Amino acid sequence: MDSYIAAPQALAELITAARREPRVAVDTEAASFHRYRDRIYLLQLSTRDRTALIDPLALADLAPFGALLADAQVEKVFHDADYDLRVLDRDYGFRAVRLFDTRIAAQLAGEPAIGLAALLDKYLGIKLAKEHQKADWSLRPLPPEMLAYAAADTRHLLDLRDALERRLHELGRLAWAGEEFGRVEGLRWTGAPEGDADGYLRVKGAKGLPPRALATFRELHRWRERVAEREDKAPFRVIGNDPLLAVSRALPLAPADLGRIKELPASLARRHATALLEAVARALALTERDLPRLERAARHAKDPDFDARVDRLKALRNRVAAELGLEPGVLCGRTTLEAVARARPKDRAGLAQVWEVRRWQIDVLGDAMLEALR
Repeated sequence: MDSYIAAPQALAELITAARREPRVAVDTEAASFHRYRDRIYLLQLSTRDRTALIDPLALADLAPFGALLADAQVEKVFHDADYDLRVLDRDYGFRAVRLFDTRIAAQLAGEPAIGLAALLDKYLGIKLAKEHQKADWSLRPLPPEMLAYAAADTRHLLDLRDALERRLHELGRLAWAGEEFGRVEGLRWTGAPEGDADGYLRVKGAKGLPPRALATFRELHRWRERVAEREDKAPFRVIGNDPLLAVSRALPLAPADLGRIKELPASLARRHATALLEAVARALALTERDLPRLERAARHAKDPDFDARVDRLKALRNRVAAELGLEPGVLCGRTTLEAVARARPKDRAGLAQVWEVRRWQIDVLGDAMLEALR
């Protein structure tokens, strides 16, 4: 049975019942594809016999939901919890404990396709609709077909969790998953703060621009942010990054110049001509002293054997991953390999001091890693 929760009393009753369960399935829906300020627009919660859709726009206080997430007596099952947990932390300060992530479980089970739809099809024979993946969840009222789509994301998640747990138990990898779930519990929001003045530098390609072009891109980026905020649109829906970068490189002075920029669609050139040219003019008027300058990080002395150590670790990782039927990056990511190569531990105790290394990875790869480092 599905229910739509938009009143405090209904939420309190739902959470009271959910906290009597051994585990619940959880998901969130946001609208970053549509809105300037992304936020959670819907929360889905399923027990074995009930699915509820919680409307955070109608509820001033979601503290009961936060208390459920923090309840160590109830396991919370997510599929790919990473973004959900970060946004729950950002928007509400909620932290989740005792997690089971079906995406991580599927990776450790060696599944080649780890999307929720693929896993539900393989393990439970359930076909999941995909047509609302990029829907605007800020809409109110939400149409019935979108509500049904949202409910399906958690309705079968507990059964999928059980199937994956059995598979991990068969493979002897359940402890691996438990350690990974514990790491996920520590995830926090790390995005840029609102109004971040250096946001333009995080756009791919911006740092490669010469100073005058970079100043132009900064002006264009600020203009787009103002428009997107005013119209409550995702910035790319105003104009994309590639057209702005192209305008920054071309430094057009007149509407005719805009027409010669192939990356800038004619419709956008007509619609935004005045704003684009004014941004360019502001950048051209800056003195050399006022142009943005990128600070280059100091280069540390190169370890001549570092790359060779990484290559040896990578080779053994790839060999063991093939034997286990795992993607190499699932068994041990490059960041971890580099951390080990940099630390150069002499024994298992030293390997355990490398934060990036999991205990289960030491069990599987530890002795071979140490030998590779020698």
